[in-house]
Order: sequence, then C-alpha cells, then structure tokens
Amino acid sequence: MRGLSVYPARKFLPLLILGPLLAAGAAASADPDRAWTALADNRPQDVLRQLRPDAPSRADRLAWAAARIGAQPATDGNMREAEAVLVELEQGTDELAAEAAYLRARIYQLHLNEPDFAKAAQLYAGLAQRQPGSHWAQLGLVKLGLLKLYLLPDVSGPGADRLAAAEVLLARIQEPLLRRDLNLQIGQAGIALNQPQARFLPHLIAAEQAGGVTGNAQEDLIVQIGVLSERGGDWARAREYFEKYLAAYPLNVRAYAIRRKLAEVNHRLAQEGRP
Repeated sequence: MRGLSVYPARKFLPLLILGPLLAAGAAASADPDRAWTALADNRPQDVLRQLRPDAPSRADRLAWAAARIGAQPATDGNMREAEAVLVELEQGTDELAAEAAYLRARIYQLHLNEPDFAKAAQLYAGLAQRQPGSHWAQLGLVKLGLLKLYLLPDVSGPGADRLAAAEVLLARIQEPLLRRDLNLQIGQAGIALNQPQARFLPHLIAAEQAGGVTGNAQEDLIVQIGVLSERGGDWARAREYFEKYLAAYPLNVRAYAIRRKLAEVNHRLAQEGRP
C-alpha cells in the first residue's frame, strides 16, 4: 500500500468555473448564448471573441472575466484586466457579486506569476464577512483554511497551531460537503505536519462519515482511517473500517492485504475478550 496521504499536502483544487458560471448565465437568459456554451466547453478564447469586458449583462461580464483568467497566455497583465472587471462586479450583494469576489481571491492565490497568499486570504475573509451565507463565501472559507494550513506567513509556531487556525473556520461553514472538505484537508495536514494522531484522526473520520467523497479518494480514505486506527491500538474502529473496505471493494488489489489486517485485528480483539 502506498503512503497514507489521500491528497498531496500542498494540492489545491483547480479553478472550477464552468458549472457555476453556467448557472449564473442561465439567470441572465433562459437560452444561454454561444459564449456560455464556449465557456462550458472550456474554450475561453471563444468567449473572449464573443464578449467584451463592458458587456451590458453583469453575468456576461463575469463570464468574460472568468475566460480572461482561463485563457492563454496567463500573464499578470491579463489577470489584472480580469480583476478590474471583478472589482466592479463584487460591489453588489447577490450571488454573482459573491462569485466575482471569490474569483478575484483565486487570482491572488493561484494565477499570478508570484501568488500573494496574504492578499488572497484577506479577500476570502472579506467575502465571508460581507456575505456569510453565500455558497462562494463558504467555498472561500475552505480555501482560506488551506492557506492557513500551509502557506500564510503570519501563521507561526508548531503544526498544531496551523490546525487550530483552520479548525476555527469549521463552525462558519454551513454547507455539509464544504465542511467535509475542510475536515479532510485538516486531517491530511495533520499527517503532513507530523501531528499526534488524536489531533487529526477525528477530522478524517468526520470527512468520511459526511459522505460524498468519490473514486479512489474514498477508497484511500477508508484504508487510511483503518490503518491509523490499527496503529493507534483502536482495534474496534480498525475492524469497522477494514470491514467497510472489504464490503465496498472486495475485488480491489488491496483487498488481500486488508483481509490479513482484519484477521490480525480480530485476533487482538479476541485476546482482549472482545467479540
């Protein structure tokens, strides 16, 4: 079995703009035009040929800015052009304004030649303060958590402090799947930062119990919790997760090793007089 980590410690999710922006475009028009279709097909250059940064529709200006962010060449100059439009759009109080503010923060986090993580964090925090119930503000809190876990220079001290800085944000995230995502990232950071198992394992368990993790990540997460529980001497939880793995993935390549681990755990429990 490979290492325990489900995601690389410094991995950030890519800028996912196509689906959400289509929803914004649908609000502007019942029949999305060719520009929205091009955006959905990941053809930002076509969007730029069809729209202008001063288009009458706010949704179309947002689409233009998103396309400018995604188009090549990804120069700082192009990012500044997109930001100028986003600054104007984020002045509202609707979801489109929140999305514009989120995309602006992403520019500073990901799309400049030299990212400005402190500025990105400031923008995420500002959005969450202005529109705390917005999906984009909630998503921004997850990104802010990642910055606090790994990248912000003003987070000092041992790794436990970094976990605590991100944990504070959990209570502010009301969307269950986004709270799951931050729990998962806190758990993975605990491993990367060599924290005691009791410090981070509850976050991995909370993420798994929330559901919705898909594909190989779900398989890895179940194994991860089982192995960590075994290492920590929590035989009952190890058995629970090894059995869960075998029920879901009986024919996968790791199933043989997991069966052996399950037998060892059952032997430990029997020695302790526990069924």
